Amino acid sequence: MPTPLVFAETDLLEHRRQWLNHLENGRRLQPNTIEAYERDSRQFLSFLSVHLGAPAGVPDLAALKITDLRSYLAFRRGSGSGARSLARSLAGIRSFFAYLRRQRIVDVTAANALTTPRQAKSLPRPVAVDEAQCLLEEAAEPDLATEPWVGARDAAVLSLLYGCGLRISEALGLSQKDLPALQTGLMRVLGKGGRERLVPVLPAVIEAVNLYVNICPFVAARADLPETALFYGVRGKRLNPRIVQKSVEHLRFRLGLPDSATPHALRHAFATHLLAGGGDLRTIQELLGHASLSTTQIYTQVDTRHLLSVYSKAHPHMIGNG
Repeated sequence: MPTPLVFAETDLLEHRRQWLNHLENGRRLQPNTIEAYERDSRQFLSFLSVHLGAPAGVPDLAALKITDLRSYLAFRRGSGSGARSLARSLAGIRSFFAYLRRQRIVDVTAANALTTPRQAKSLPRPVAVDEAQCLLEEAAEPDLATEPWVGARDAAVLSLLYGCGLRISEALGLSQKDLPALQTGLMRVLGKGGRERLVPVLPAVIEAVNLYVNICPFVAARADLPETALFYGVRGKRLNPRIVQKSVEHLRFRLGLPDSATPHALRHAFATHLLAGGGDLRTIQELLGHASLSTTQIYTQVDTRHLLSVYSKAHPHMIGNG
């Protein structure tokens, strides 16, 4: 694959090459991150050469003003980039500038005064009640190539996400020592920031977990080791979140559900459906393990949007105007 052409002075191109090498071999960043940073810096230097009327060099970076950087953002916006793309692009450029400063090559002071474009906060996209139920039922009916305990495992994990509002990391982080409390209907969950919370467990969730426990070969074999995992992969290791995500991808394909039907969407559904059923925000905050009530309040927007949608479709006056 040919090396992309970058318009800049030779010295600046060499510093950029050393920075990318540092990201790959020094910081060992993921290849896709390095690729994004390479593209971001290339686009910026190419813009700068046109903006200045000549290939950019190190002295040009030192002379940059905040108006120059804002011109770059305006150029990218004009090319169709949204706030998220601009924020990611700035992250790459700032990484390059930080490297140049640490190497005592140049200090691009204008970058310190530039604020990251504000991103619109996207609303959670929960699955509907019937979609959640279909996912749970379909998970328990694996295809012929899958062992029955694997289907029971997936159904149990998804039941914990939807029935208890657990994060996928919290569900897969459960150990066999947590099983007795879970079976009583009230268990402690260790969430983000090391915060513990008490979570009620519905009878349907207990039933799904018990079905899995009774037929999973690894749970029975390691019952005397309470610190071991509760959920296992087919090779006997603690279940990886990616396996659950791939399982849900297959399930939603079989059911014809949208791409938004993800494991985390089941946690969103837990909160949204509780709110729609009359649950108060403080209680939902505790059940979800949110540190701040403002994080939980986003679900009121989701519920309001749903109510307005139902209203516009069902109100006799609205239908009469259709």
